[in-house]
Amino acid sequence: MSTNTTATGRRGPRRLPSAIALALGLGVLLAGCKQEAPEAAAPAAGEGTPAATAPATPQAPAEAVSAEVAALSAEQLRTAASKAYQESRLYAPGGDNAMEYYLALRDKEPADAGVSSALVDLLPMTVIATEQSRDRGDFDEARRLLALIEKTDSSYPAVERLKTTIASAETESDRRAEQEQLTAEQEEQRQQQLERERLEQQRLAQEQAARDLAQQQQASQEAARQEAARQEAARQEAARQEAARQEAARQQAAAPAPANRPAASATELRAISTPAPRYPPDALRAGTGGEVQVEFTVAVDGSVSAARVVRADPARTFDREALNAVRRWRFEPVPSAVTTRRTINFNPSQ
Repeated sequence: MSTNTTATGRRGPRRLPSAIALALGLGVLLAGCKQEAPEAAAPAAGEGTPAATAPATPQAPAEAVSAEVAALSAEQLRTAASKAYQESRLYAPGGDNAMEYYLALRDKEPADAGVSSALVDLLPMTVIATEQSRDRGDFDEARRLLALIEKTDSSYPAVERLKTTIASAETESDRRAEQEQLTAEQEEQRQQQLERERLEQQRLAQEQAARDLAQQQQASQEAARQEAARQEAARQEAARQEAARQEAARQQAAAPAPANRPAASATELRAISTPAPRYPPDALRAGTGGEVQVEFTVAVDGSVSAARVVRADPARTFDREALNAVRRWRFEPVPSAVTTRRTINFNPSQ
């Protein structure tokens, strides 16, 4: 009131050449009106003027592992991590995901190599999810995922890049928000849309990541199975060969010494026809070779009788075909029957 009265006093001498009572009364009335007008206008000016935007405050780093998760026992964490992994909750939602459980478990059992391996497998897809959150403007989620990455491996190459790009993207988002001057209703709609997009992207990304991990594990298991099968086949083949050697030795030891050999000798035999034996198909496909020693008797007419296997390597693989072939052999007639032995070779490359 005193300020406006003084202002009126300054105007008084310019508008009134003399101190007339009526004029003074009018001046006082006008001064009162002028005092009320600024007081009424002040709120209007405050309502119509946009509030100055406060500078962005740097966000505190997100917690990588929630207090609730950190409070669980090692066994509870292992069970929860396995379940989250199987249900494709690899890095989200916050407080209930495999990566967070594994990090808490690693804090309790740092020597567990399986936990460290699982975290290394999850890092690349968490980096992708962080970039997606940053690109859609969901910076809280981006910082939460970045905290998971940094706690897993603070020297991971993507950490510093993500920190820089998230900060730059958030600054640019703030600048755009100031320019657009979104209303409260529009901002709420935008946040709802962001949340829907985030949940959908996380669901799809985690399902794909889970499929990729399952394929990698299946490939590793198949490779291990094939290696085990190869080793078992090699073991069985070695056992078979050993059994064949033992059987051959047994047969040789059990073979009776020929009695009453004819006077004629094997050197007197002259072959007329000695067809080669048929190669067993299974042995040929497997590339198996070997030999069979056969003892047989040549009758006086040159035909073969009393053929038997003396030794075979490997046992029972070529015996039948060797005997069948020898029984078809024909020699020139001899004065008396001759018993002799011949070794028949089986070579798959011939």
